[in-house]
Amino acid sequence: MRYRSTRDARPAPAIHSFEDVLLAGLAPDGGLYVPETLPTLDVTALSQPSYRDLAAHVVGLFAAQDFGEGELRRLCETAYAGFRHAAVTPLVQLDDRLWLLELFHGPTLAFKDLALQLLGQLFDAALARRGARVTIVGATSGDTGSAALEACRDRSAIDIFFLYPQGRISEVQRRQMTTVAAANCHAIAIDGTFDDCQDLVKALFADASLRRELSLSAMNSINFARIAAQIVYYVAAAVALGAPDRAVSFAVPTGNFGNIYSAHVARAMGLPIERLVLATNANDILARYLAGGDMSLADVTPSLSPSMDIQVASNFERLLFELKGRNGAAVTQAIAAFRRDGVLPPDDQAWRSAGKLFAAHRVDDAATLAEIGETYRQTGMLIDPHTAVAVAAARAHAARDEDDAPLVALATAHPAKFPDAVARATGVRPPMPPVLAEIMDKPERVAVLPNEVGAVTRFIRERSRLRRRAA
Repeated sequence: MRYRSTRDARPAPAIHSFEDVLLAGLAPDGGLYVPETLPTLDVTALSQPSYRDLAAHVVGLFAAQDFGEGELRRLCETAYAGFRHAAVTPLVQLDDRLWLLELFHGPTLAFKDLALQLLGQLFDAALARRGARVTIVGATSGDTGSAALEACRDRSAIDIFFLYPQGRISEVQRRQMTTVAAANCHAIAIDGTFDDCQDLVKALFADASLRRELSLSAMNSINFARIAAQIVYYVAAAVALGAPDRAVSFAVPTGNFGNIYSAHVARAMGLPIERLVLATNANDILARYLAGGDMSLADVTPSLSPSMDIQVASNFERLLFELKGRNGAAVTQAIAAFRRDGVLPPDDQAWRSAGKLFAAHRVDDAATLAEIGETYRQTGMLIDPHTAVAVAAARAHAARDEDDAPLVALATAHPAKFPDAVARATGVRPPMPPVLAEIMDKPERVAVLPNEVGAVTRFIRERSRLRRRAA
């Protein structure tokens, strides 16, 4: 299994191993790594394996040349040992057709734990083999930062810095990052939006000398290893609901496009997925594109589902690479025009192809609150705003759809991470799990920086143990 960049325009593009892609995160040309060819998933050979065994098998399809079967099993066993549910990602039935896939039983109570706990193990193993160190830099709209910091805390070969938009995430999300008492972990609040944070991270990676000096790497969804690890829970849910003998549909709350892209890859590998429903909040650039081919930037609107408050969905570039016939030059030109003009150049063929792959629904704050309340009245379950966006989109899709495939909405965060919104919708404040109750009294460690790449660069240089050792 070999990987290439989405922006490599050469007739014979450079190829890389899974371990190279894991440690690099972003390609040197600014593109995202994708497999040269996708492996085939033999669903008939999967008979209700444990989540750990399934993860080792699925990730092994992408990583086997660098990580042996026994090694992957050990790493997966360690990664998921601390999850609070025996099934790791349990399914809960809401009605005759609709299911919830609970992805919040990890250490930070959000779906990001499922990939990042494993990535922490993979990084450690790869760095130990190479006798190397890395500086991980990322941007988060809420949950990725805490999951990545938790996965990397106290690791001797890793320094990790995560940028988040100041005042635009929930208090719980913030404290999950700022109370990590580990010398190698750093939370940085940026005066701006998530898109600003993401642009700063991309600017750091674009500085070739800084990238070499600090061995920059990434753990957010621009890293293809994240995509590989996220495929696992789609396979687990589909098998539990009858795959390969019947197809399953998924409704996915979507901001940066990484989660639903993982489902798309799973389907391309052979998982029988009937439909992928892309659910957005008021920041609906992806829904607008799928509805009419219009991908134009708008101001980021703060919402009750802040992890989805994104206009520039980085992982869409991977899909665009497919829609453009795997043409690196065409992708480079389209992305450059999008960032320059704020509008993706029209491509009717690409848009129509995308519409065959995804349905899309926009769910604003009012509809989000209504869904939280309705789900509670019907089932007694409390769901967080991101999950509510997925459930509302799933219900809207089911009302228009004629097939009877099971429809799975992804529950991406524990309701206690967004207690104010849940209480507003239901009158009930979700009980605080012990892991969250503890952080409310812990001291916070955070740097507040302006939206300037120079300020961020200085901060990281001054605190990187890799640079200090070289000096």
